[in-house]
Amino acid sequence: MQVKGFSRSRSRLTALFLCGGALLASLAGCHRSPAPDIMATVNGKDILRADMEKYYKASLGDNPQEPSAEQANIVRLNILRQMIEDEILQQRAAKLNLAATDEDVNAKITEMKAPYTQEEFDRQLKQRNLTLDDIKRDLRRSLTKTKLMNKEIESKINITDAEISKYYAAHKADFNLIEPNYHLAQIMVTDVPAQQTGNLQNNKATSDADAKKKIQTLHNRLDSGEDFGTVAMQFSENSNTASNGGDMGFVAESALHSDPEAYGAISNLKPGEITPILPIYDGAGTGHKTVGYAIYKLIGREPAGQREMSDPRVQQTIRQFLREGHAQLLKNAYLEMLHDQAKVRNYFAEEILKQGAQ
Repeated sequence: MQVKGFSRSRSRLTALFLCGGALLASLAGCHRSPAPDIMATVNGKDILRADMEKYYKASLGDNPQEPSAEQANIVRLNILRQMIEDEILQQRAAKLNLAATDEDVNAKITEMKAPYTQEEFDRQLKQRNLTLDDIKRDLRRSLTKTKLMNKEIESKINITDAEISKYYAAHKADFNLIEPNYHLAQIMVTDVPAQQTGNLQNNKATSDADAKKKIQTLHNRLDSGEDFGTVAMQFSENSNTASNGGDMGFVAESALHSDPEAYGAISNLKPGEITPILPIYDGAGTGHKTVGYAIYKLIGREPAGQREMSDPRVQQTIRQFLREGHAQLLKNAYLEMLHDQAKVRNYFAEEILKQGAQ
């Protein structure tokens, strides 16, 4: 009986050993190096080298000068970080059933094509080394992210009258204009390479000729009665103002004097009117290189003097400022929370560190 019992015990030990060995082998497999084309994973979802390289090449634009290997990898790391953040948001949106639909995407594609013939649109895609599927994918992700932010962030912000009053009391001097101010909106087009355009169409001019044609098309649309803010949101390439319908806020008269051509055109406008197409230079004065083109709309003029709290425009300015600040704070905290909850592995960063240690 003892021998038989010992035999059974040994069999159990052998089985446990074999199972343990299989488990260890399985765990070891989890830490194997990824395939060369996998740059990172987010909760098991791969981010591929080909996608990262596509965004990297787009960031270079038409710049003929190749960056050094070190500079190139710095750009790639930044792009990959953005791709990881975007993937975290996409997965969150999918969990909340907020993904953009085919109808959403196709509607945006139709808007993008509106100013161009099919041939011109196809040529733009080719110049940017993109396919229609690439555009649809990026649009879907952008629309999805907007839906997520609207639900999780924007819908939770409520600026009270008490907050506005408190801000005005602390910053009253900021509303005392020492010189006339011009409330302006802008539509800008430039052939300068940029990773992000800021407009809803992700629409970017790729050459000076393309920029001239695009700005003329947009001016024609404004002349035909289209809303300035809507056109700016769809097509302006100023990433700081496009999302606000091109609204630049108030610009001091002295600041406009730095560009005499723009000041001359703007100072002759009545509220609601737009300028002709104006060049944008790489520095003050007309002796510098033209890097783009702009159309300005005069929303209103403000004479010098104190603006009181009772002015609806003062209240709206403060409300918008506080809302943007709250939104940025909540967005940063939200992204940190999602990042903490996600399982992220950045293989590209690990490889760079490994190479640097050798």
